[in-house]
Amino acid sequence: MYFDAASTAPLHPVARQALTAALDEGWADPARLYRSGRQARMLLDAARETVAEALGARADEIAFTASGTQAVQLGMLGALAGHRRRGGHLVHSAVEHSSVLHVAERQEAGGGTVSVAPVDRGGRVDPDVFAALLRADTALAVLQSANHEVGTVQPVGEVAGHCREAGVPLLVDAAQSVGRVDVPAGWSLLTASAHKWGGPPGVGVLAVRKGVRYASPLPADEREGGRVPGYVNVPAIVAAAASLRAVRAEAVRENARLHALVERIRARVPQLVPEVEVVGDPVRRLPHIVTFSCLYVDGEVLLTELDRAGFAVSSGSSCTSSTLTPSHVLAAMGVLTEGNVRVSLPPGTAEADVERFLTVLPELVAGVRAPLGLDLPAPEPEPAAGPLLVIDALGKRCPLPVIELAKRIGEVPEGGTVAVLADDEAARLDIPAWCGMRGQEYAGEAPAADYGGDRGSAYLVVRRTT
Repeated sequence: MYFDAASTAPLHPVARQALTAALDEGWADPARLYRSGRQARMLLDAARETVAEALGARADEIAFTASGTQAVQLGMLGALAGHRRRGGHLVHSAVEHSSVLHVAERQEAGGGTVSVAPVDRGGRVDPDVFAALLRADTALAVLQSANHEVGTVQPVGEVAGHCREAGVPLLVDAAQSVGRVDVPAGWSLLTASAHKWGGPPGVGVLAVRKGVRYASPLPADEREGGRVPGYVNVPAIVAAAASLRAVRAEAVRENARLHALVERIRARVPQLVPEVEVVGDPVRRLPHIVTFSCLYVDGEVLLTELDRAGFAVSSGSSCTSSTLTPSHVLAAMGVLTEGNVRVSLPPGTAEADVERFLTVLPELVAGVRAPLGLDLPAPEPEPAAGPLLVIDALGKRCPLPVIELAKRIGEVPEGGTVAVLADDEAARLDIPAWCGMRGQEYAGEAPAADYGGDRGSAYLVVRRTT
C-alpha cells in the first residue's frame, strides 16, 4: 500500500493517456513555424491556459520549469534580484521546504539578511507575527500554502494582506495544495509541482503576476518568457495540465473521503499505540496527510518495518529523511523529532487498506520498542473514555443523524461518548461541524461494524458541555 503521496503521487490515468498522445503529436520544437512545430505550440499553449485557469492567473504569467524545487529557487532569486534596490531582506516561515532554506542561506552568504517567522505547536504561523518582520528593506516574503510534513494549512490570505500593505511581494509555495484545494488569493509569485498532483515528474510551475518586478538570475533565453532557459518538455507539460484538470474535477468527492480516512488514523493511532502524539493542526490541514510521533522509536527503523509489512510511508522530513538531520519542521513546532511517521494517502486509497495499517501498526511499534525493556501503559481498548451511547442513524439522510445526536447526547454524562452510525456521506462533514458549533469534541471516525452496524461509519462524539 502506497501511503506517501506527499512525496509524489502515483501517475494519474489521464496523465498517462495524455502523455502517450502528446509523444505522437507534440514531439516537435514549439518555437518552429513548420506544421509539427505549430502543432506542438498549440498543445503547449493549451496546457498553459489550463494551468493558468487552475491557479487563477493569466496564461502569460505561467512558466514551466524542470521541477517544483527549481520553480521555488528561480522565483525567489528572480524576485530578490528584481527588488534589489529596495533591499536585501528576506522573510520566510520556519517550516518552509528545503528549497526555500537553501536560497535563504545563499542570500545571507551574499550579504543579505533573513528573518524567520516562528510557528505554533500545530505548525502554523501567526499572521501578525509574520507582518511584524516586514521592513522597509524587505525584498521578498515566502510562505507555503500548506506544510509538506504535517499538512497544516497556512493563513496565506491574511499574510498576503499584510504584505500588500507593506508593498512586499509574496511568493507562495503551493506544491502540496494545487489540485487538492483552492489556490489561496493574494500571491505575487506562486510555485507548484506536477508530480504532487498526479502529473509526470519533471514539470514545475512558476507563476509571476504582471507588475511584479522579476529579473532572471540566469543568462537570457527566449523561452518561457525569459524566466526558464532551455527546451521545454511539451508531452510532459500536456500530461501535467490534463491531470490537473482531472484531479480538480475529482477533488471535492475525493477530499471528503480521504479526510474521513485521515480522521480515523488521527483518532485511533493514539488509542492503539501508547506514547504517541499526532502532530499538525487538527482542523486547518490538508485532507490527505497525517503525521504522528512515537516516543522511544527510531522513525527509520519503524519505516523499514512498515515497508516489510507492505506499507510505503515517510519518516521525518520529506526532503532530508535520507540524512541524519532532524526535521527542521518538527523542531520548529517544538514536537518530538524522533519516531516520526507521515502517512499521506493518494486518491483511491481503500478503507480496507487503512484498516490493515491500523491493525499492523501497534504490533510493529511494540516490536521496535521491545529491546528497550520499557514498561509502557496498554492502549485504551475503546475509541474514547466514558459511557457509550450508540445512535443508529443508518438509512437516514442528513440532517437526521445530526438531529438524533443533538436530541440524545444528553443521555451520557460529561466525558461520555456517542457513536452515531450513519451511511450518508454528508454526516462526515455535518457531525464535526455541529461539534464545533456546540462545544462538543469530535473524536473521529471508525467502522460502523465496531459498534454493531452492518454498513457505513461510526462518528464518535465526546460530550464536553451540557
